[in-house]
Amino acid sequence: MHFTDSSISRRALAALLLAAAAPITPALAAPRILRGTVAYRERMALPPGAIVEVKLLDVSLADAPSRTIAETRVSGRRIPAPWTLRFDSRQIEPRRNYALQARILHRGQLLFISAERHSVFTGGPDNTDIWVQRVSSDDRPPAAAPSPVGNWRLVSLGGKPVPDAIATTMAIAADGKVSGRGGCNGFGGNATLKGRTIRFSRMVSTMMACAPAAMAQERGFLDGLAKVRRWDIHRGSGLLALLDGRGRPMMTLARS
Repeated sequence: MHFTDSSISRRALAALLLAAAAPITPALAAPRILRGTVAYRERMALPPGAIVEVKLLDVSLADAPSRTIAETRVSGRRIPAPWTLRFDSRQIEPRRNYALQARILHRGQLLFISAERHSVFTGGPDNTDIWVQRVSSDDRPPAAAPSPVGNWRLVSLGGKPVPDAIATTMAIAADGKVSGRGGCNGFGGNATLKGRTIRFSRMVSTMMACAPAAMAQERGFLDGLAKVRRWDIHRGSGLLALLDGRGRPMMTLARS
C-alpha cells in the first residue's frame, strides 16, 4: 500500500491528538453514600433553627484526636431527622477504624450528642440510625459574664454609623491595657474598669496623615473615649455601648 507524505502527516497528527486526549489525571473519585436518621427519646421539640450534624470520623488512634472524613448538616425541623453523607471511598483504608458521630446544635450551643460508638464499614448496611442524648445544663460550660474586655470594631460614633471602608479598632486587655487603630494611626493607653464604670486614659498615637474622612473619624473616636464613663453590652446583638456620665451613648462597637 502506498502512502503519500501528506497522508502520513495526517495520520501522525491524529495519533498525537489521541495521545493528548488520553487521561493523565488520577482515576476519578469513587463516590459512596451513607444514610440514616438521628433521633432522641425525649418528648420535646427542637427550637427553630436547630441543626443536626453528622460526621464520618477516622477513630483509629486512641491517643490522638479523630479525623473528619466527611460531614453533613440538615435541619432539625423533623425528628427523626434523615441524613445523607457523601464521601470518596478512596479515603477509606481497610486497616483503619471509622465511626459516625451525631450532634444537634442551636446557635452554636450543643443540645444533643451521640454517646455510643457507631462503627461503619464492618460488613453491615450503609444505613445507620443514631440515637443522641440530651446534654444537661450541668454539662454545659457556664456562660461568660458580659465584659468590655476583648477585641472591638467601631460601628457607630455619636449615634451615626461609620463607613465600613474606615476601620477603627480597639482591644481592651484583662489588665486594662488598650491598643488599636483609630482609622489612620495606631494608639495605646489604659482603661480603668470597676463594675459598669470605665475610664480611658489619654491615648498616645502615631502621627501619620491620612484621608480627611479617616482623620475625622479617628479624632472623633479618641475624643469620645475621653468622655466615656460607663459601658453596656446589648443583649442579643452583643454590641458594646460606651456611654458618657449622663448615660448618653458616645459610640457603639462590635466584637471582631
